[in-house]
Amino acid sequence: MSIEHAHDGQSQSNVAVVARVNFQITDLASAVGEVLTLARERTPKAVRLSNAYCVALAQQRTEYRDVLNGPGLTLPDGSPVVWFMNAGTGRRDSSRVRGPSLFTHSLDRGRQFGVSHFFVGTTDGTLNRLVAESRARFPGIRIAGTFSPPFGAVDDKVVEETAARVKASNADIVWVALGTPKQDFFTAALVDAVGRPAVGVGAAFDFLAGTAREAPTWMQNWHLEWFFRFVSEPRRLWRRYLIGNVHFLWAAYLYAKRSAR
Repeated sequence: MSIEHAHDGQSQSNVAVVARVNFQITDLASAVGEVLTLARERTPKAVRLSNAYCVALAQQRTEYRDVLNGPGLTLPDGSPVVWFMNAGTGRRDSSRVRGPSLFTHSLDRGRQFGVSHFFVGTTDGTLNRLVAESRARFPGIRIAGTFSPPFGAVDDKVVEETAARVKASNADIVWVALGTPKQDFFTAALVDAVGRPAVGVGAAFDFLAGTAREAPTWMQNWHLEWFFRFVSEPRRLWRRYLIGNVHFLWAAYLYAKRSAR
């Protein structure tokens, strides 16, 4: 594990490397500010919220690790990732950037700059509820449009259709909720097509829309959100949390051990 300057097209700010994945050294407030700057300037960068599962997956799939280390920002959305980042720096420069929190804070703060948003993912029903809830919670918010792509793999046709809709809407930023790792491949392809930033935020749409239960604040603060989600959807998430976390810990430990030599 090490601290070094970003490469492969990432920000020139320092990054911490955890198991060969480059993470931005940041916190929630800084990340919100950076995302809104990208939106206001329409900088075509992909922003990824990555956790232990993402790191574990990146050890098995080189093409996914290339995406995480590619142009844009990879933010630490997971306490185990943050622990290894701070252990490597010897400081406490980073804290968790939780995807749903980044999403809602950016919607809120973006109002003062007139940032317009485009939502991609989930279903038409969830998107309708998301728009209604966003407008109720954040009066004056600018929502340029929404799109629910057809279920299936990301391909050029879907990217092109999404890009056409985003451009027609004249949105400043695109929020993507397609699940990991699909949304990370999607945002990487989309930013070049639309010339705007795109952020993958996972379950954030469902949480704000009220179509999925969010962990209580106390569980989030005690780093137990993973347990809440596991209990809520054990059949879907058991492999991610039980097997994925073991793979992450082993990969992060081996990388840290090699880097310390």
